[in-house]
Amino acid sequence: MKFLDQAKIYCRSGDGGDGVIAFRRERFIEYGGPDGGNGGRGGNISFVAVANLNTLIDFRYTQHFRARKGGNGSGSDRTGAAADDVVIAVPIGTQIMADDQETVLADLDEPGKRVCLLSGGDGGHGNAHFKSSTNRAPRRADPGWPGQERWIWLRLKLIADAGLVGLPNAGKSTFLSVVSAARPKIADYPFTTLIPQLGVVRLSMTQEFVLADIPGLIEGAHEGAGLGDRFLGHVERCAVLLHLIDGADGSVVDKWRTIRGELESYGGGLSEKPEILVLNKSDAMTPRETSSRKAALAKASGRPVMLMSGVTGEGVPEVLRALWDAIAAHRA
Repeated sequence: MKFLDQAKIYCRSGDGGDGVIAFRRERFIEYGGPDGGNGGRGGNISFVAVANLNTLIDFRYTQHFRARKGGNGSGSDRTGAAADDVVIAVPIGTQIMADDQETVLADLDEPGKRVCLLSGGDGGHGNAHFKSSTNRAPRRADPGWPGQERWIWLRLKLIADAGLVGLPNAGKSTFLSVVSAARPKIADYPFTTLIPQLGVVRLSMTQEFVLADIPGLIEGAHEGAGLGDRFLGHVERCAVLLHLIDGADGSVVDKWRTIRGELESYGGGLSEKPEILVLNKSDAMTPRETSSRKAALAKASGRPVMLMSGVTGEGVPEVLRALWDAIAAHRA
């Protein structure tokens, strides 16, 4: 199934039903009077977050959603039927945004969360509504109120506890495949990961969390270089970021500064999130290289640096424990 995390759709709620003009015509009743009923309510447009969806691919083929008009009123003071609501199912973590792609209208970040985006129009009044002591036979009925319409954007932000960031070929997909049952594509060329990947990490029967891997960033990603930074939205909800740096390639300080610069340029609070810094691929470095590069990175970043090898598994349990501690503190 193809991954799609953005979609533009058109929504229109239903118009209200029309009121009617009617009078009682019954045998043996000398004075009938008005009895025209009101129109029914138009259908609403609602969204609900469901757990069995993980992509917006359905909205590539269905882009227009319209609710039905309410039923018209009728004689004998009968109100028209209300139209059924149109309920649109979206994945958990979907944001509903205005046409400017900046204004957030709703955030469906919990299973079963529901929001009525566009309300249907109210039904018009029939002539029975306007009768009074001075107006015994009103000949006035109102049409139903029109529904609402607008173009909106749906943007999916995956729900994950921890997010993997780093340059291409930093070992993010390898790490995800080692610690979870996820099987992302792994190869020796940049941008092997083209779409975000999720994996569930289980440390024990009661300790588990969701880890998100996004495509690698390069310098200038916030301006559209490489695959750009559009996938950074999938780690905005994370409690902690795991920053992997390829230690075997050298210039580790420049690599760290490149990613930090992209996180700050993107915004969204990513640069303020707790960050666990890991020097990866320790199996491809000599002890002297390991010591010097780890010290240089710790001095530049001002934070402790962990050492790990996703291939051999060295240091992986310690990294997972550090991730869990940060996630548990966030949940608490």
